[in-house]
Amino acid sequence: MNKPVIVSEETLAAPVVVSDVTPPAAKTAAATGPVYVVLVGISLSHFLNDTMQSLIASVYPILKENYALDFAQIGMITLAFQFTASLLQPVIGHFTDRKAQPFSLAIGMGFTFFGLLLLSVAQQYPVILIAAALVGLGSAVFHPESARIARLASGGRYGFAQSVFQLGGSFGTSMGPLLAALIVVPFGQPSIAWFSSIAFLAIIILWRIGLWYRPQITTRKTPPPSHPDAPSSRRVKIALMVLVALLFSKQLYVSSLSSYYIFYLIEKFQVSTQQAQLYLFLFLAANAAGAFFGGSLGDRFGRKYVLWFSILGALPFTLALPYAGLLGSAVLTVLIGLIISSATSSIIVFAQELVPHRFGMISGVFFGFAFGIGGVGAAVLGRVADHTGLEFVYHVCAFLPAIGLLAVFLPKMPKAAR
Repeated sequence: MNKPVIVSEETLAAPVVVSDVTPPAAKTAAATGPVYVVLVGISLSHFLNDTMQSLIASVYPILKENYALDFAQIGMITLAFQFTASLLQPVIGHFTDRKAQPFSLAIGMGFTFFGLLLLSVAQQYPVILIAAALVGLGSAVFHPESARIARLASGGRYGFAQSVFQLGGSFGTSMGPLLAALIVVPFGQPSIAWFSSIAFLAIIILWRIGLWYRPQITTRKTPPPSHPDAPSSRRVKIALMVLVALLFSKQLYVSSLSSYYIFYLIEKFQVSTQQAQLYLFLFLAANAAGAFFGGSLGDRFGRKYVLWFSILGALPFTLALPYAGLLGSAVLTVLIGLIISSATSSIIVFAQELVPHRFGMISGVFFGFAFGIGGVGAAVLGRVADHTGLEFVYHVCAFLPAIGLLAVFLPKMPKAAR
């Protein structure tokens, strides 16, 4: 029996003259709801991937002490990791738009595996930089294609699927300091090698997801139809620039905390390294919770409203943080993490809806830009901290969420595109 033709977002999201992951399973998923086993698998892989990533920043105090590094050199380690992750993600996203690679995720995780092993035995600063760059390369392969798989398994609940995907990553990021405090600090740099077993587990999960993903790939030879109420190309460009600015403000502030909050607490309140890592864990765990709820709220109320709240809403708390005591700092960073991280899913999905025919590339651009801002920001803030002190850095960064005012220039997306 013939069925009426429905222009779904999966159709809108298909790239021009490329191999993509749209029809058979996507249409089935849209009818039956999200493919939860795939969403859980890709979220768990994101958890494992970002746990290993955050481990690098969490062992900075150990590396700083062992090799007499200054803050600028610490920032360069972050830059080495973020540089490969940032620059390569759009390239990989563009390539997989044209020819999907179902097992690229497992292969990319192999770079992270070898990067961790190298970091555990590194005795020279250049070797540390190479190890960090290898972990970044694994991340560059992972994010664009895994975001595509999350969308494919969403059943039409794109914000929810992106939130589940982001939840794994955010929670993994929060686990790095905790595991560093429990394992790396007591047992030293060689214990980093133990975490390569996490990378191996992720390789197995991603290989299984690749087996599910492979049959979903089909070839499209016609351009996707555009929705009549979709914003013009000029408004799309303006909206993308606004989203980049919002991501810049969010990511740079988060980078200031994730890279230097440990040192800030040690310097200002004379806490131990392990205590400071536990406070950083609270902030990163709040980030994870905020990232999860943000996508579902965007599905329900519209992503533009979530972006207004999540970026601008953190401003009062970031302004108060430099003046707070130890307990107040802990409370404020939890509130900041909950609010500001709720923007992540909405920014990514909003950008995907603006440029649906270049799904992998636009995902790679925004994930890559997030990594790039984190890396460059960490390096710049580290140099500023060497000259002015960390407290001055947090006074300046406190004003970053004011960039959220630019959300007024975002277009209202047609309901069919959302």
